[in-house]
Amino acid sequence: MTTAHRSGAGADRGQVDHAGIDWPDAATRRAIPLEGASDMHVEQPALSFDADAIDPGMIEPGVIEPSRALALADFSPPQVSTGERLIRMAYRFGLGPRALNPFGKRVAPRLTATVANPLPGDAAAGTALRAGHFLLHGLKAPIADIEFFGPRLAPPLERLVHGFGWLSDLEACAARPQCTGVAERILGRWLTANPRPDATPAWDVGNVGHRVLNWLIHAPLILSGQDRTFRNRALRAMETTVAWLDRNVGRAEDKLSEVAGWTAISAAGLLLADGRARRLYGEAGLVHALGDLVGDDGGVLSRNPRCQIEAIELLVRLRACYGAVRAEPPPQIDTILALLVPPLLAVLHGDGALAAWQGAHAIPAARIDGLIRATGVRTRPLRDARQWGYQRVAARRSILLFDAAPPPVARHARDGCASTLAFEFSHGPDRIIVNCGGGACAGGLIPVRLAQGLRATAAHSTLTIDDFNSTAVLINGKLGTGVSEVDIDRRMLNGDGPGSGATRLEASHNGYVSRYGLTHRRILIARDDGSELRGEDCLVPTGRKGKRGMIGVALRFHLGPHIELAQGRDGLGVTLALPDGSLWQFRSGRDPIAIEESLWADGQGRPVGTRQLVIAAKVPRSGETFSWLLKKMR
Repeated sequence: MTTAHRSGAGADRGQVDHAGIDWPDAATRRAIPLEGASDMHVEQPALSFDADAIDPGMIEPGVIEPSRALALADFSPPQVSTGERLIRMAYRFGLGPRALNPFGKRVAPRLTATVANPLPGDAAAGTALRAGHFLLHGLKAPIADIEFFGPRLAPPLERLVHGFGWLSDLEACAARPQCTGVAERILGRWLTANPRPDATPAWDVGNVGHRVLNWLIHAPLILSGQDRTFRNRALRAMETTVAWLDRNVGRAEDKLSEVAGWTAISAAGLLLADGRARRLYGEAGLVHALGDLVGDDGGVLSRNPRCQIEAIELLVRLRACYGAVRAEPPPQIDTILALLVPPLLAVLHGDGALAAWQGAHAIPAARIDGLIRATGVRTRPLRDARQWGYQRVAARRSILLFDAAPPPVARHARDGCASTLAFEFSHGPDRIIVNCGGGACAGGLIPVRLAQGLRATAAHSTLTIDDFNSTAVLINGKLGTGVSEVDIDRRMLNGDGPGSGATRLEASHNGYVSRYGLTHRRILIARDDGSELRGEDCLVPTGRKGKRGMIGVALRFHLGPHIELAQGRDGLGVTLALPDGSLWQFRSGRDPIAIEESLWADGQGRPVGTRQLVIAAKVPRSGETFSWLLKKMR
């Protein structure tokens, strides 16, 4: 089976590209022996798979019509009666409940139902709160030292503090009577520091949306105390904050923040008294914002798996609010959840944890599994996420993940990374080739000053020229010019027997064309039995740039944690001993392999020291080809 696709700013929708690239001759490929096995007293495996040995006639014929380039998912507002439509329109133009029902009885702020939290928090973080600390990505930040008003905190800590996500952690660590005092003290300090809306991080639309939603869902933690004055103060804060959000949700920093705002408005319409008009207003805005956030294949346009998780969490919590008042959510909510889950599953490794794309870290399998179960969606991973941009090849116990799309555009990027044509590869529960990840965790144990480097091309398992990024990495998580177009071709190759076939991925990007006049093209061939991954990286002359002189090229393969290494005698091979006891060998086709230090962000967002394999060479600007092989030893 063959599929081809071109994506990017300059790509034509529906265009099929069959551009191919020739492998080196068979003699060159067969000259990549597995060396170094004798050093460890193990038998050298035979190279039983050769791309040239595959008859072109054995490739399954036919081309699947490619999906459109990144397009917005289109959802219409929920169907309502004519009267409800008029109420929604009046509320949008600023007519509140009193204006819509002038003869009704004035209702004091109150909650109409209690929500069962569908997504439990982190008990360890909750215990730290009771001990007087916010715990975030391994770093303990004393509550007494937190500035609840004023200059910006590190982004993750800012979202935690002003978004009140810590309430779920507190709820998870102990019985409610033991936690209400802590929750009220922190909330009281926050309300004192932020008596009214202001142009501070606390009043970013995304933080406000999360804050309102957490206040509503965890209301028993902050409204169960004996101090009636404090309870009334908290309820008034809820009402005034939601009223501010009604007027300012359209000024959100990005689409995901806008979705958080609309989710909070819809939840407030369900749970605060006299909220029918607000609910109608919120539902329409939410569905429209989700259509702008999500592509046709269900991937968020930021291409960030953490944003994918956040969008799913928002909808799961909103659905719990509907359940609390025994109301049915709009059908679009379940439709969008069904779209969001398969792309998320596509970027999970064999251990069930998240891969490191666009600043994400290896979020643990338990959290991912709990989230998926809460959605109620039962589906398989999206293998060929053309629009979101991640290719997935599952070959028995091995999983290959490949970034085959341009980075997100500036207006959607959140912790954006220059990771085009990087890949990750795992076998069973062990990650062999990874990306560093953790760019979004800066402010915990990963220093903020390191975040820029973790978003760079060199922090990903791909090729760099002269240590320049394939796409410019800017401050505040944004990206500049660079890769605008990626060609991707995916084919199934049939072999002679079971497990002897393979999946062939070929992709190229134009990130280095403007500076060097070179296109980076990468070919990956993964055997169906999961025992072998062949790769070839080509620099192809493109455009009119001069081709004289030399450039420095580096191929980096960041290794997963706890892998033992043994360098081969000829310098072209390295043996990898995985934690499960299996042995793999990495071989370079011609240039020596260096072993250098690296780091990897673990499931808690903490830096773990690892190593990387680096193939570095000086090559002419007329182009060059590098071949390499990763194979399991028998």
